[in-house]
Amino acid sequence: MMKRQWLEFSEPGEVAMKVGPVPQPAADEVLVQTHYSAISPGTEMLVYRGQWPQGVPVDATIDSLPGTFNYPLSYGYCAVGRVIATGSDVSVDWQGRRVFAFQPHQNLFCCGVETLQPVPDDLDDETALFLPSMETAVNLLLDGSPLIGEKVVVVGQGVIGLLTTALLSRFPLASLTTVESHPLRREASIRLGADECVDPQEAEFIKGLGGVAGQGGKADLVYELSGNPAALNTALALTRFSGRVVIGSWYGAKKNELDLGSFFHRGRVSLISSQVSSLAPHLTGRWNNKRRLDLAWKMLGLVRPSDYITHRFALADASSAYSLIDHSPEETIQVVFDHKLAEKK
Repeated sequence: MMKRQWLEFSEPGEVAMKVGPVPQPAADEVLVQTHYSAISPGTEMLVYRGQWPQGVPVDATIDSLPGTFNYPLSYGYCAVGRVIATGSDVSVDWQGRRVFAFQPHQNLFCCGVETLQPVPDDLDDETALFLPSMETAVNLLLDGSPLIGEKVVVVGQGVIGLLTTALLSRFPLASLTTVESHPLRREASIRLGADECVDPQEAEFIKGLGGVAGQGGKADLVYELSGNPAALNTALALTRFSGRVVIGSWYGAKKNELDLGSFFHRGRVSLISSQVSSLAPHLTGRWNNKRRLDLAWKMLGLVRPSDYITHRFALADASSAYSLIDHSPEETIQVVFDHKLAEKK
């Protein structure tokens, strides 16, 4: 007999699967059976590690993630499945439809159809899982505004960094360099269009990219997407006079001393915060969330990032999944829960 299964973060480093009765949709809701859900290696790992800053809402823009951060907590926002039941007030056209949802990890959930995104027929479920990451990458390009002939550097080649690289590679740039310490991700970066991907652990790698102590570097535009606050100093060291540094990483409670005294002021470097929950105010006359989301779907069709799913786990094996990302990041790019694995056991 089918049961509802969901994940709960009980304390830092601890996650468990919970079991309960199948939820029943209200008149204006549908019941969705999840096929896959993806672990966010950035924000979600802050939840797992207990690095969420105190007093910050979980996510004010996602209805399924209300309130402020406290354990125990269900979290996640990348779910793809199929509508298996509809409420009395919902059009029967929704029955059987494949959908994306910003929902925590669970095999069954009820929600209003206004919170669902129908998956295009030409995209498979695993590709659709990357929608939030691709929308973030699109937002990063909107905020950074890369120009023809510019030299661009992307620091960090996790999922967000790789998708940002894939989009930037379609621009007529002078050069596109990425920075990543893990060989698996460096190889993926080159496949997705980087001209070169350098290891930040190599001696004098900043000098090798044209950085001179106290004088900045040669990059017009640098994206800091590593999730490591210390990497922001690296980004500043690679940026030229009047260049831009787009900070797409969210560091949570992690902190690091920032070097703003050697080149930053005289170099007139611009620091730009980028977060997908909103659009830059100067763009809102032409852009809105729907236009950005539609573009993200289109870019998923071009990039097809499902090849970069490195591991699939059953929901019952969640502890192993999070431990792998936490302790062996060099082995992972995108880790997902395959909810069909439980049915096969």
